[in-house]
Amino acid sequence: MERNYKLVTLYVTAFHTLKQLSLGKVDITRTGQRDTHVISNKEKHEFDPFIKVENGKAQAANFPFCTIEPNVGTVAVPDPRLQVLSDLSKSQKAVPAAVEFVDIAGLVKGASQGEGLGNKFLSHIREVDSLLQVVRCFEDDDIIHVSGKVDPKSDIDVINLELIFSDLDQEEAERSALERIQQVLMDGKPARAVTLSEIEKDAVNHLCLLTMKPVIYVANVAESEVANPEKNPYVQEVTKLASDLQSGVVTISAQVEAELTELPTEDRVEYLKSLGVSESGLGNLIRATYRLLGMQTYFTSGEKETKAWTILKG
Repeated sequence: MERNYKLVTLYVTAFHTLKQLSLGKVDITRTGQRDTHVISNKEKHEFDPFIKVENGKAQAANFPFCTIEPNVGTVAVPDPRLQVLSDLSKSQKAVPAAVEFVDIAGLVKGASQGEGLGNKFLSHIREVDSLLQVVRCFEDDDIIHVSGKVDPKSDIDVINLELIFSDLDQEEAERSALERIQQVLMDGKPARAVTLSEIEKDAVNHLCLLTMKPVIYVANVAESEVANPEKNPYVQEVTKLASDLQSGVVTISAQVEAELTELPTEDRVEYLKSLGVSESGLGNLIRATYRLLGMQTYFTSGEKETKAWTILKG
């Protein structure tokens, strides 16, 4: 039994660590590159890496920054063993592993300082697992080079230096943010009490600091107080503390919520009216969470279904 347990554990662990690799393709800004783009319409497309895509290419023009948002394509990993295994198992379908290629808009000298929308492009690069740098190695008078000449070493140096400068800025932002965060933590306050710039937030995001997460304090009151919780001195205390901690407050009655679950749907509205409220505490809690996280609802509707989606505001 012990041996079986270990086998199952290893099996689960193997699947837990599976992921789809994301490779970022970077280069000097798009002028001067050709035949390197295989994704169309800035959408995801699945394609065989050995077959030329016939439906079009990512936008490529003879001027800088013709693309801004990255083009993404998913490529099947070629492996003849997959079909052999599929045949042995008589599988109905063979699903290959996949690699995601992210075609990131080109960089220019000074990108780390914001030149040519550099900060935006560098943020895209940070999200991938590995980099593929396309280097121009051909002469063509009809296709201009952003630097005025073909120089592979210069192109490679420009990209490497901009990535280095960006990392230095990121490291400086992280150090600055952590110094202030450490101080407030030592003072017994949560990390979210520190005002951070966007770059500082990005720099410390990987730490997953627990006290950086937004918090809603849920004040649990008696059924008789659900209509006027502000009169409850304990709720008043929680509200003040929440304000000091840059957090939200929602009042509910766990007793009321439990009783609502036992009632038929048609009786719940009447029960809430008898308590002097129009919505359950759970509904209020969800709305407060949306506000705290800057979320909103987006609707899609058609003959097949009408669906609500949660999306970020803006």
